[in-house]
Amino acid sequence: MTTNLVIVESPAKARTLSRILGQDYNLMASMGHIRDLPKGTLGVDVEHNFSPKYVIPRDKAKVVRELKQAARAAPMVYLATDPDREGEAIAWHLAEVIRVNKANYHRVTFHEITEPAIKLAFKQSRSIDMKLVNAQQARRIMDRLVGYKISPLLWRKVRRGLSAGRVQSVALKIIAERQREIDKFTPEEYWSIEAKLTKETPTASFQAKLISLVGDPKLVIHNQAEATETSDELKTASYKVAKVKIKKVTRQPAPPFITSTLQQEAWRKLHFSAKQTMAIAQQLFEGLPLGDEGSEGLITYMRTDSTRVARPAIVETREFITERYGAEFIPPHARTFSRTVKGAQEAHEAIRPTHIYHEPSLIKQYLNTNQFRLYQLIWQRMVASQMAAAVFNSTSVDITAKCLSKNRYLFRATSSVPLFRGFMALYTEGKDEAEEKPGSVLPPLEKDDELKLLGLSSEQHFTQPPPRFTEATLIKTLEQRGIGRPSTYATILSTLQGREYVTKVKGSFQPTELGMIVNDLLAPYFSDIINVDFTAHMEDELDNIASNQRNWVEVVQDFYTPFEKSLNHATEHMDKVKPPDEVTDEVCPKCGKPLVIKVGRYGKFFACSGYPECKYTASYQIKTGVKCPKCGGELVKRRSKKGRIFYGCSNYPECKFVTNLKPLPQPCPKCGGLLTEYRGNQTKCSSCDYQGKL
Repeated sequence: MTTNLVIVESPAKARTLSRILGQDYNLMASMGHIRDLPKGTLGVDVEHNFSPKYVIPRDKAKVVRELKQAARAAPMVYLATDPDREGEAIAWHLAEVIRVNKANYHRVTFHEITEPAIKLAFKQSRSIDMKLVNAQQARRIMDRLVGYKISPLLWRKVRRGLSAGRVQSVALKIIAERQREIDKFTPEEYWSIEAKLTKETPTASFQAKLISLVGDPKLVIHNQAEATETSDELKTASYKVAKVKIKKVTRQPAPPFITSTLQQEAWRKLHFSAKQTMAIAQQLFEGLPLGDEGSEGLITYMRTDSTRVARPAIVETREFITERYGAEFIPPHARTFSRTVKGAQEAHEAIRPTHIYHEPSLIKQYLNTNQFRLYQLIWQRMVASQMAAAVFNSTSVDITAKCLSKNRYLFRATSSVPLFRGFMALYTEGKDEAEEKPGSVLPPLEKDDELKLLGLSSEQHFTQPPPRFTEATLIKTLEQRGIGRPSTYATILSTLQGREYVTKVKGSFQPTELGMIVNDLLAPYFSDIINVDFTAHMEDELDNIASNQRNWVEVVQDFYTPFEKSLNHATEHMDKVKPPDEVTDEVCPKCGKPLVIKVGRYGKFFACSGYPECKYTASYQIKTGVKCPKCGGELVKRRSKKGRIFYGCSNYPECKFVTNLKPLPQPCPKCGGLLTEYRGNQTKCSSCDYQGKL
């Protein structure tokens, strides 16, 4: 019997769907996009409504040939790519390339790969939504225009191999501006004073902080001399409770994850990069084999900006909480969350487990370490979102210190005592800044209580510059300012690092000298384009295309007209800048002068600082600390002429051992050979058939 054809993006997704759909459907993977703008040329006809010229990459020719052949034999073709603009565009390209009769294809979308969701999706199939396709196409074309027009300008003015991007350059500008704030910052000294007080006995003592001078709320102690003078004055003061404020405080749980909050929390708690988080989430969405159950999608679609949760999932979650924690952990009514961010697509769902009863501990054996950790985070966040609020007893005590000099100082002591943990019994959201710790439990205090001073302590502090951005805080800033979309953040961050415009220092982004040079060159000439407000406005315009409020050609034209003017002006007036060479600790083997790192057409290389008198050069190698399995030399990281990373022996050309996989320092547990990393968290041996997990 001839079977219907279902096309998805990946083999993993195909395997999971195949288990659900059965033998009446032939599942095939497109391996992502099968068509794109050409690599070597602009591929956009600016003079004719920005008409794109799409081509099939050479490495996709075989896939396209097989898809065409299968489509001709199938009575019906289902395009089951991801449920977003990118997925819609892939479906459209598939329909265009395989040339299926419109009557013979259906577009299928689903936000979770479970049997009920898939069967419903196939019943509710539709045609391709060209509004979504055009929104994606407009973004792609604008990004291509910026990349292919500004990048050659940077090649001429700075050096070859540099790139610019419509959103990437704005993100770089934000990082560079923060660095400038840090560089200009002058720390100021200040001191704090704490009093150790008691009402009755020293065992019931507590700490109170000096807040202000009564009548002067802006009290600042600038130096040690002032701190000593104030402390001496406070030593003879009489202390009395001026006010006691006790109240119950409730703390509500965070909503289920959207893409940006998942990326932020995965960085805070797991130290996963945005790129790593999205790759692992993709695996969880597409499905993993769970023993006898077969492959199953474990989470809903991970590219979403909606906190909405389907009613059946809420009911299941509340039932689980009641069974596991008790009725007191369930609020009277199901909790719902709303999004106020522009462009939020409420038709989508938040990122949640497809089955709450798939507890992390029960399926841990089927997941690798990182898959388990991310799944556990998503599962805990979803369950906690439907749990009762946490309740605390919050106490604040104001204390006056009346000095012999008639000065009156105000001290404050606080404490927060949990009465009911609620959702915090399972999960609490991470924070980007260190939270002020609640004070210790206070003894019973009432207004006008006389207190005894047991001691004073003072501490020196300095004001701090604004912190550099981490993955979490940069994503948060991009989202708050409307720059890009959650699905693009991982690409933006990895591109900035790949181009060596920024580097990570202790987990925070720091612009490199090259990054600052590029930003300072582009900012004055493209102030209308590389601009936070303008970029946010363009995101709104893309949303307007998707909702059929704007024509995509008009939006691109409105973007391109001022951009072209800025480009022409920059081409004529921008100065040339030569980035300084990076000095190393290595010395030239020919003349003994220091070696520097230069950047050529094919990437970095070592060169003698004595050039042109000494013309010594050597390939740039990053040491791995792993021994070559062939000769015992050290394996080094290199980059090919096409920009691909590979690992080869430092004794080349005498030893020609090479691998495209990252070598690991630990030996193969089976044969002792070279162990390498592949597919993110998998390992395999280069000498035997051993495969394992990191």
